[in-house]
Amino acid sequence: MRHRKNFYPALFVVLFLILAVFVASSHAVTLADAIAKTPKGVEKGMINPDAAPGFLNIPGAPEVDYVWAFLWAVWVGWIFSTVGAFGGIMAGVGHITIFGLGDYARSFKNTSPVLNRLVTDSIRVSNQWLVSLSALISSINYYRMGRLVLPLGIALALGSVTGSIIVPLVTAGRIRLSEYIGYFGLCVFVIGGFLFYETTSRGQARKKNARAAAKAFEEAGGGRKKRGASDLSDHGVRIVQWSLRRVRFTFYGVEFSFAPVIPLTGGFLIAALASFLGIGGGFLFVPFLTSIAGLPMFLVAGTSALTVLIGMVVSIFSYMVIKGIVVYWPLIGIELFGIFAGSMLGPRTSRYIPDIWLKRLFVVLALYVGIRYTSKGFLGYSIVPPF
Repeated sequence: MRHRKNFYPALFVVLFLILAVFVASSHAVTLADAIAKTPKGVEKGMINPDAAPGFLNIPGAPEVDYVWAFLWAVWVGWIFSTVGAFGGIMAGVGHITIFGLGDYARSFKNTSPVLNRLVTDSIRVSNQWLVSLSALISSINYYRMGRLVLPLGIALALGSVTGSIIVPLVTAGRIRLSEYIGYFGLCVFVIGGFLFYETTSRGQARKKNARAAAKAFEEAGGGRKKRGASDLSDHGVRIVQWSLRRVRFTFYGVEFSFAPVIPLTGGFLIAALASFLGIGGGFLFVPFLTSIAGLPMFLVAGTSALTVLIGMVVSIFSYMVIKGIVVYWPLIGIELFGIFAGSMLGPRTSRYIPDIWLKRLFVVLALYVGIRYTSKGFLGYSIVPPF
C-alpha cells in the first residue's frame, strides 16, 4: 500500500531535530549556577570539586555504565513497542533505581533544592526522550505493517494534548488529587483484573470482532508474507470511512467502527488524570483501546504509540525549551541506540505472541504498577522500583 509507505516519518524526525536545536547552551548556565551555590565538601548533599564529573557533568555524580544503559534501553524499547505502554515507567526504573540517579537527586533536597529540582527534571526528560523515540519507531513500523489505526490514534492524541494543557491551568493550586494516588493504584488493580477477565473464554465471547480479527491475523502467520502469497499488508488496517461522525476500518476482513468524539473524550480524561497524579498515562490508553474501542492487541501497541508520541513531543518541548531543562547527552545518546534496537524488535516479535498472551503480559505489568502506586499512596513510599 503506497500510502503506508508515506507515513510522513520525516515530519516526526524534523520535530525531534527542532527540539534538539532549540536546546541552547545557555540553559547550562542555570545548572552551573545551581552547582556553584551548592555547598562544597565530601558529605552527602555536597559537591566535591575534586571528584571526577559524572551525570550532567557534575563533580562526584554517579557514572552510569554505558553497556548496562544500552541493554536496559533495549528492554525499554522492546516492552513499549510490544504492548504500547510502560516505557516511561521502565525508563524511570533504570534511571532512578538501577543507575542510582534518584538517590543522588534526593541528596540535595535540603542542601540545594534548585539542584535537586534540575537533576530530577533532567531524569524525567531523559525518560521522555527514550519513550519518544520508541513511540516514533513503533508508529512507523506498525503503520507500514498495517497495524496502526491512524484516525483513532490522532483523535486520542488531540484529546490528550488538550487535556494536558487545559487541566493543569484550570486546577493548579485548587485540587491535589496526588493525595489519592493510593486509590488510583487500587483502580489499576481493577483495570488489570478486568483485562485478565477479557482473556478468559467468557470475556472473549464479548469481543467477537477483536477475537475474529486476531484469529485471522494469527492464521495468516502474523502478517508475514509467505512465498507465492499475495501482499499480506493489504489485509491490514484499511480505512473505509473517515468523517467527524464515524470512522470505519477493516483489519483482516473484520470491520470496526467508532465515533471520533469517544477517543477525543477518552484522551482528554486520561490526560486529565495523568496531569493530576503526575504520571505518564500511557498504560491507560491500552485498556481504553482494548475495552472501549474493542481492538485486538495486535492493533493496540501501534495506535497507543502514536498517541504517546504526540504527547511526549509536547512535554519535551515544554521542559527543554520553555523551562530550560538539560539532559546528559552522552548517556541519552547511548540509550537511544538501545531504544532503536528494542523498538525495531518489538513489532517483529509481537506477531509471534498470541493476542491473549500480549494482553496477559500487559496484566502482569499493570499488577506491578498497581503495587507501586498503592504502596506509594498508603505507605508514603513505593515497595517496588522506582522507590
